[in-house]
Amino acid sequence: MAVIHHTTLKPTKVELLAAWLPTRPWYHGSAAPELVKAGGFRLDDPEGEVGIEFMVVTEGSGAYLVPLTYRGAPLEGAEHALVGTMEHGVLGPRWAYDGCHDPVLTAGLLALIEGRAEAQAQSETDAPDREVVRSYAGEGPVRGLGAAVDTDEGTEFAVAGGALVLRLRRVLAAGSTPGADAVGHVGGAWGRPGGGRAHGLFAVLQLR
Repeated sequence: MAVIHHTTLKPTKVELLAAWLPTRPWYHGSAAPELVKAGGFRLDDPEGEVGIEFMVVTEGSGAYLVPLTYRGAPLEGAEHALVGTMEHGVLGPRWAYDGCHDPVLTAGLLALIEGRAEAQAQSETDAPDREVVRSYAGEGPVRGLGAAVDTDEGTEFAVAGGALVLRLRRVLAAGSTPGADAVGHVGGAWGRPGGGRAHGLFAVLQLR
C-alpha cells in the first residue's frame, strides 16, 4: 500500500509537465501551457518501491492523461522517458518517468484491466477511487506487452501474438467509451476547466 505524504515537491509535478508536454507528439496545446491538475488515480506497486500515478491535466479546453512513475533512483535504460527530477520533502530526490516506458506501471495497468489490482485515490492513503471503472472479457492474463509507441492521439503497445493492442488515450474526450472490438478497458473522471466532472475512456485493450 502506497503512503501518501502531504509535503512539498520542488519543482512540482505540474511544473515538470509544463516543460515536458509540448515535446510529445500527442500534445496539441500551447508551447507554454498553463496546466491545471484535474484528476487521476494511483496504483500500488506490489514491491512498495515505485510510485504509480495516472494524472489528468487540462490546458485550455484540452485534457491529457499522463501516466507517471516516481523512483528513488534512475531507471536503467529509460533516459529517454525521464520527465524530470524533483526534491520530495520526505523521500528526498525522486526521478519522474513517463510511466508507459516503466514496466512497473504497465504491469499495474494490465492488472487493473484484468481485475487483479484496484485503483486508489490520488491524495489519500488506502482509499479506493470509485470513479475508475474497468472491464476484461479475455481468458487469462495478457502476456508479452511490446514497447510503447507514441502516436498523434496516444500511446500503443502491441501484445504478443498480434491479435490485440493496448491503447492509452493521452488526449481525453468526455463521453468516450470502448468500442465493440474492446476486450478490456479503464475509464475515469476529471474536472472540467469550467466546472463539473467529465467521464471518459483512459485505456482500451482491443482487437487489431
